[in-house]
Amino acid sequence: MNALPDTDTLLADMAQALRALLTQEHKADAAMIGIHTGGAWVAKRLHQLLNMNQPLGTLDISFYRDDFTRIGMHPQIKPSHLPFNVDERHIILVDDVLHTGRTIRAALNEIFDYGRPASVTLAVLVERPGRELPIEARVAGCHLALVHNEYVKLGGPDELHLTVQRKT
Repeated sequence: MNALPDTDTLLADMAQALRALLTQEHKADAAMIGIHTGGAWVAKRLHQLLNMNQPLGTLDISFYRDDFTRIGMHPQIKPSHLPFNVDERHIILVDDVLHTGRTIRAALNEIFDYGRPASVTLAVLVERPGRELPIEARVAGCHLALVHNEYVKLGGPDELHLTVQRKT
């Protein structure tokens, strides 16, 4: 596999694309939500790069996963924190990797438990093939094609970096 892209460059490109999209769609008042853990790290950086007025929200979707009964409770569940009203708000939902779409589905379920947003725009650092649900990112830092036993992992939070690992 070729060298993985630099996360700082990807984040700068994502911020530029999001800024243009929000301007084009008249969503300057959008609020941002990051999915724990990697998505929250990416969202924090994007939130800073975009100099957003609304506070940053975070979601821990552990209880909303569709494989909760199979994998059990994650030992480090963090509370979700949405310091704004979701109703009729334009939301930017941020995650680190979009693969099957199941994490995003769980995040949408949780967001809708808080209220009914005007819209949800998905932004991801890495998009890879393998969607099991009809979910698409409007903004993606990069697209990676990996073989079936590989996955991409975001390391951080201080210095964000991508690695490809093999499932054993």
